[in-house]
Amino acid sequence: MSNHLTGAEAMVRMLEAHGVTEIFGLCGDTTLPFYDALFRLDHGITHFLTRDERHAAYMADGYARVTGKPGICEGPSGGGATYILPGVVEANESSVPILAITTDVATTSRGRYPLTELDQTSLFKPLTKWNASLDNASRLPAQVRAAFRAMTTGTPGAAHLSLPFDTQKASVDETELWADARHCCFPAERAAPDPGAVTETARILSKAGSAVIICGGGPVLSGAEEALAEVVRLLQVPVATTVSGQGSIAETDPLALGVVGSNGGSQATRAVIDAADVVLFVGCRAGSVTTERWRSPLQDKVILHIDSDPMVIGANYPTAVAINADARLALTALATTLSEMPDISHQNGVSRSKAAWDTKLDHFNRLATSGERPIRPETVVAVLMDLLEDDAIIVADPGTPCPYFSAYYRWRKPGRHFITNRAHGALGYSIAAAMGAHVGRPGVKTVAAMGDGSFGFACGEFETMVRYNMPITSIVFSNATFGWIKAGQNSGFGQRFYNVDFNRTDHAAVASAFGVKSWRVEDPVDLKRVLAEALNHDGPTLVDVISQPLHEAAAPVSEWVS
Repeated sequence: MSNHLTGAEAMVRMLEAHGVTEIFGLCGDTTLPFYDALFRLDHGITHFLTRDERHAAYMADGYARVTGKPGICEGPSGGGATYILPGVVEANESSVPILAITTDVATTSRGRYPLTELDQTSLFKPLTKWNASLDNASRLPAQVRAAFRAMTTGTPGAAHLSLPFDTQKASVDETELWADARHCCFPAERAAPDPGAVTETARILSKAGSAVIICGGGPVLSGAEEALAEVVRLLQVPVATTVSGQGSIAETDPLALGVVGSNGGSQATRAVIDAADVVLFVGCRAGSVTTERWRSPLQDKVILHIDSDPMVIGANYPTAVAINADARLALTALATTLSEMPDISHQNGVSRSKAAWDTKLDHFNRLATSGERPIRPETVVAVLMDLLEDDAIIVADPGTPCPYFSAYYRWRKPGRHFITNRAHGALGYSIAAAMGAHVGRPGVKTVAAMGDGSFGFACGEFETMVRYNMPITSIVFSNATFGWIKAGQNSGFGQRFYNVDFNRTDHAAVASAFGVKSWRVEDPVDLKRVLAEALNHDGPTLVDVISQPLHEAAAPVSEWVS
């Protein structure tokens, strides 16, 4: 005779069955049965209380990126469901699996104007890979399994489950509580490549004169770094990455070209792509940033494309060979095929990559050592490269930090060491994503880099960071403006600066009020000493850097370069 649990208890057990050990979220009236079940049951799950639902989702995102496990976030009905949306859509468009569980009013209250009533499934439908309302408690286990299956298979993505109040109190048969172990990590059930497509790709690459590989986020998501390294070794071709693709190859590798595109690229790296006769995209959408709004002359090249999503391939360029498969399996098969080929043309990949880096680093080093005030962002990047260990994680907000870290920070190890929200670019991401990354990989140093605009979006979560004593170092590039927009007004709108400036905040004082050990640095002479002290402190720290604004800088953003 089977036992029965409540829906709330069943949800806890289903998460436990899927290997969930951490949840990020915020309480609400409709969540009371779920929280009570978390309190009463022995489940091995740690719940991190956040200060708003948006940052719970960003924490789940950062956690998923460094662990290879779906990140779990939760929030209540109404405002909780609307606040959690930004993190859900960012993760989904970045192919990062997070599960957002939002509790809801009772199904019996629908249409009777209860407080916080909202059509959650309609709201989340265009923003997720999979989405359902758990209206029938008996179907709860099967729908949770479906959410994990959707998140982790094919191209990973976000899922959402609405959990009504009455479902949380209804009965669920305990025999239905089981999980498929394959869906506890991602990517699961990888798709293998077509052998004929692999052979043709190898043939074209082996005869190319100046091929280039451009990696998006796919190789890092699929753990394809070793397979990529073998392909590159056999072909001796340069490997460029998008911002999301950083970590596909160590950027100190002689064949690593660095970031290409309008955010973090340079004229030197662009020249290598322009001179290529064959371009292989791997897990890359060839979107607006990578191609500088599709101005890169790729139409004249032979395009090869590996992607887990068949809709990505050929969306922007005529494609000679399409490989719709998991990046790791495709690159492994490609390496095997290439290793059996008697003749592979020599493509001077090392010299092409070195020439680009020499040009780029000559420019960077002159700025990083200038000693100018306000402090140049290049100086901050150079000091961090000197101080941080190879396994450190840097999480950068869009705006001031992103192009500098993307262009100039040379990651000495492949894998996930750099995180930034490139899908929708919302400000205020880095603090929360850094906390999620720290929870997922607590043994390494994590740094959150942000502009002062982003600080204003997210500083309430410093209380969370202090409460859990997370030894994260936050760096604020303080220039009292929404710098990216002001730079755009500077370069493209005749320096008509309209409504982008704000008062300078004493970020160190604000963070100190939350309990974060903080410093303010105005002289570049003091920067290395202060950053070293902050990085070595056993607890949350913040360094407020009075820095050069983007519209006065030489940022590696092609649209601002005349």
